[in-house]
Amino acid sequence: MHGPALSGWLMVALCVATGAYCLARMRACTGEERRAAGGEAVMGFGMASMALPTAALTPPEWSWAVYAVVFGAAALHGLLAVRRGGHHVHHLVGSLVMVYMALTMATPAPGAHTGHTAATAGGIPLLTGGLLLYYMAYVLHTGARLVPVALPVPVAGTGDRRTARPAVGAGGTGPAWATRPELTLACRLSMGLATLAMLVTL
Repeated sequence: MHGPALSGWLMVALCVATGAYCLARMRACTGEERRAAGGEAVMGFGMASMALPTAALTPPEWSWAVYAVVFGAAALHGLLAVRRGGHHVHHLVGSLVMVYMALTMATPAPGAHTGHTAATAGGIPLLTGGLLLYYMAYVLHTGARLVPVALPVPVAGTGDRRTARPAVGAGGTGPAWATRPELTLACRLSMGLATLAMLVTL
């Protein structure tokens, strides 16, 4: 979160683009998918603000408390939604990770000097390592789901079996680009990679 300016701006751009797409998806979807898109939009914009290079904007000391409160509320909402299963479990984990990172950045590491909290903060090694493993597995799993798979289907009137790709964009009431499942997976993959990158800096 406090690395080189170029990587910081790239992270900001990625997270803002992801958050904007999730907002568009939120308007195009209904029900559980709409709620999931809203949570992902909050996550994307929150990560974008946390990734801002300190050379461009030095956040006030209280900003980390604001992040902790916002994502703590998101975690509580995710906890209530977990009973519905699906992607809500991952939303809960993501919100708790954001709270963890915010608290870590707000707490100076042992021996740190006042005024250098952001540069010297560190997390709990075992917990950070566990989260890194979780997000590495999540990124690999989500990335694998983006690999196109051709399914053999019989052609009527012949014994020939040709390949056809599964249809995408089914469901939803908005434009097709806002409801394509592969774009949703790509956004989730992007946020997973961004979270992984942020955890590495702790």
